[in-house]
Amino acid sequence: MSANYNEDSIRSLEWDEHIRLRPGMYIGKLGDGSSHDDGIYVLIKEIIDNSIDEFIMGNGKTIEVSISDKMVTVRDYGRGIPLGKVVECVSRMNTGAKYEGKAFKKTVGLNGVGTKAVNALASQFTIQSIRDGKTKIARFEKGVLAEDLPEEPNNGRRGTKVSFIPDEEIFGKYRYINDYIEKMLWNYVFLNKGLSIHFNGNKLYSERGLFDLLTRNIDTPMCYPIIHLQEGDLEFAFTHSATQYSEEYFSFVNGQHTTQGGTHQNSFREALTKTIRDFYKRDFDSNDIKTSIIVALSIRVNEPVFESQTKTKLGSQYMDGNGNGGATIRNYVADILKRRLDNYLHMNPETADALLRKILQSEKERKDMASIKKLAKERVKKASLHNKKLRDCRIHYSDNHEKRQDTTLFITEGDSASGSITKARDVNTQAVFSLKGKPLNCYGLTKKIVYENEEFNLLQAALNIEDSIEDLRYNNIVIATDADVDGMHIRLLLITFFLQFFPDLVRNGHLFILQTPLFRVRNKQQTIYCYSENERRAAMEELKGKPEITRFKGLGEISPDEFENFIGKGIRLDPVLLQKDGSLKEMLEFYMGKNTPDRQNFIIDNLRVDIDLVEIPEASEIPETSEIPEVSEKTEMAEIAK
Repeated sequence: MSANYNEDSIRSLEWDEHIRLRPGMYIGKLGDGSSHDDGIYVLIKEIIDNSIDEFIMGNGKTIEVSISDKMVTVRDYGRGIPLGKVVECVSRMNTGAKYEGKAFKKTVGLNGVGTKAVNALASQFTIQSIRDGKTKIARFEKGVLAEDLPEEPNNGRRGTKVSFIPDEEIFGKYRYINDYIEKMLWNYVFLNKGLSIHFNGNKLYSERGLFDLLTRNIDTPMCYPIIHLQEGDLEFAFTHSATQYSEEYFSFVNGQHTTQGGTHQNSFREALTKTIRDFYKRDFDSNDIKTSIIVALSIRVNEPVFESQTKTKLGSQYMDGNGNGGATIRNYVADILKRRLDNYLHMNPETADALLRKILQSEKERKDMASIKKLAKERVKKASLHNKKLRDCRIHYSDNHEKRQDTTLFITEGDSASGSITKARDVNTQAVFSLKGKPLNCYGLTKKIVYENEEFNLLQAALNIEDSIEDLRYNNIVIATDADVDGMHIRLLLITFFLQFFPDLVRNGHLFILQTPLFRVRNKQQTIYCYSENERRAAMEELKGKPEITRFKGLGEISPDEFENFIGKGIRLDPVLLQKDGSLKEMLEFYMGKNTPDRQNFIIDNLRVDIDLVEIPEASEIPETSEIPEVSEKTEMAEIAK
């Protein structure tokens, strides 16, 4: 029997109800903070974007950002919201100053939604505006006005202050990773010379813009000094890595990090290829020019059109946003790049010679690899016919689909673990790749090994990253290995593979480690999965009595029914992050190179035996069915390697 469909079936949602019901429309995926593009970071960005727009308009050179106990506070020293419109600006859709072109131009937040989304998705939200010797404060709870204070005298510096706590009803148990926030804030100062951002008391500032961005982010040897040029609304900087293979882009529109590129990035790549061909008067293959290139690119456009509310890909074709007599972005980028880069190369012959040598080297390597690549692709096709190493999903990251952000590839060891994950996974968005034994330690090897080694070749093909990271089929690449010494070793070998040949996957936040429970603590009424000794102790106190304790030694011991708890909504992922306190080459050389004595001494010097870390429960607490965790030096050394 079909459900009744009548007037009572129709209802209108308030603005905040709609945002809370469909948050993905406004901030993309939710997440728990383990990924750089999770919703809690988008909330911070939406508030800061308004402060940045004030700076662009010449108001306020300092922004203060702080996070304490999940409370985010952003204070700028711009003009401050007109006091009579404070409540409306954060709680009425399609309300803002950016519809009127004279107040804001070439800014990011043009649709009047961002701050409202933060308000609706926050358990607590406070807005304060200071201007003209007065202040206005309003407080909200889940988008609903809780307190509207009257205007009061205030002689403080003008500006706007916003404080909010993301709502756990929407985001679940989340955590902030400061590395992600700092990277976002650094990008703001790189793109806005003269701006100071104070994050939890630390000052972030840049004098040379995109040149500083590349200097901070490049951790491999460069083939030549960074080329940094700027004219009008376009700024770009680039160089070629001596050891990296793939392209890497840091591209921005009006200060927004367009992680998926778009019109401006495509225009730059096209113009760069043509300019270099013309300068050297040689018809280079475009791939030889782009291999190993690292680019920072920024453009400012009137009324930019993005392909989603999260603004990760530019769709605009014209500089003025509507095509009414405005130059196309393609022509604008091509004209500036042609003139400025051609002139630079003529004036800097040493750099021009180094660039030429790099292109010729890439050309030689490509030709030498042609037959190997052909054979490797044939192997992939043959493997696809009879090998089930890859259990694919239905939706992929490169698809134009709202769920593509959730696409995940689990890399597992052995048939039992991959079998359990395969049975428990979401077939729409989760794929499984099964390893056969330990991968090769590929540190110091050339890209040739990726095609000659069956495991690496098939993994590369599954990810679809041979030519470009833009073709990546899964947003999240998750290493799912046992929490023992062998599992840790496999984990390190896989991380080495990605850092050696595809470091941009790591830098762009695509690589994760799957956390799986170490213990299951249960009685007849309740089961608690514990990921650490502290959680095990807490579970035993909560269940009291004599609960049954099981120590999981490997993923294969976890049944498919149980796995649903660990790779579904409650999934716990640890991102693989690159610190800025050393070069990538030096790090790989130390941990994965042949300096065995140095590494051995490091492990010995840092070895500690902490009985409390792996506490053995009292005998009275453990039923006969329980398994006692094993303690050994190997376990502790694996923790250090982790």
